[in-house]
Amino acid sequence: MSITVNKILIRPGQESDRPFLRTLYLHARRDAWPWLDDAEWQLEDFDAATRDEAIWVAEQDGHRLGFASIWSNDNFLHNLFVDPGYQNVGVGRLLLEQAQKTFTGTGALKCLVKNERAVAFYQRHGWHIESTGDSPDGEYYLMHYRKG
Repeated sequence: MSITVNKILIRPGQESDRPFLRTLYLHARRDAWPWLDDAEWQLEDFDAATRDEAIWVAEQDGHRLGFASIWSNDNFLHNLFVDPGYQNVGVGRLLLEQAQKTFTGTGALKCLVKNERAVAFYQRHGWHIESTGDSPDGEYYLMHYRKG
């Protein structure tokens, strides 16, 4: 099933999306996490980061704008990245709404504490901080979303 809102299509990812999504994942992480050392990051990181996950792609006029990947069995939003050139136009919101629709119970995600813009984004869309933890990339918030 695909949805279209404001000419932005949210659709299941396909193998033909992989080259673009690899590039987006690399560049969007650099933009979102400038405090991390990205010297070791590579295009293939996308493959490991999304293995066995459901992937949703945002597209407009044939141009891919972002993606979300979900561990469906755990209702866990693992990745949500939007091309930096297309942020603040609703792409992230549409991807997040699609992810939330797939949840069968309480949704969860981890967001780096230093990524204040993303933390605020999730909170604006009904996510709540449940706890904190530490990861190799720094302290993170565990956030939950309860279907209403």
